[in-house]
Amino acid sequence: MPLNIDWQQILLHWMNLAILAGGLYFLLYKPVTQFMAQREEHYRALEEDAAQKRAEAEELHQQYKAQLSAADEELRRRRTQAEEQTAAQTEEQLAAAREEARQIVAQARADAEQVRAQTRLSAQRELRELAAEAAKKLAAQPDADPFETFLILSEGGGDHAGQ
Repeated sequence: MPLNIDWQQILLHWMNLAILAGGLYFLLYKPVTQFMAQREEHYRALEEDAAQKRAEAEELHQQYKAQLSAADEELRRRRTQAEEQTAAQTEEQLAAAREEARQIVAQARADAEQVRAQTRLSAQRELRELAAEAAKKLAAQPDADPFETFLILSEGGGDHAGQ
């Protein structure tokens, strides 16, 4: 044995190394790679699930957007109808108010004309009575000037007729 090399020891070391490498491979490397592959598959499944959910959410978002657009259009249409109905009702009420105002004015004019006629009749009656009273007073005072006495009586100074 030159250089103190024992081939049996080297062979045993090689076998020991092969057993150690095989044991480590089966005990550590293979389970770790399986775990990593499972972990990778798990994350890939999560990513696919997230992508699918994102696509569903986007589709749902588009549907909601379309529904919201339709609701906005319906709201605009109803608002327009309400404005048209309000305008029509306003016009009807305004026309009714104008007609009522016209009737009130016509009734007021008729009432005013009636009051004017009654006032005229009353004034004529009072004038006749005053004229009759003045004529009686004039006839009762023969020494005074009848025209001056009439003027004094018509001014409201009926008591001053004899002065």
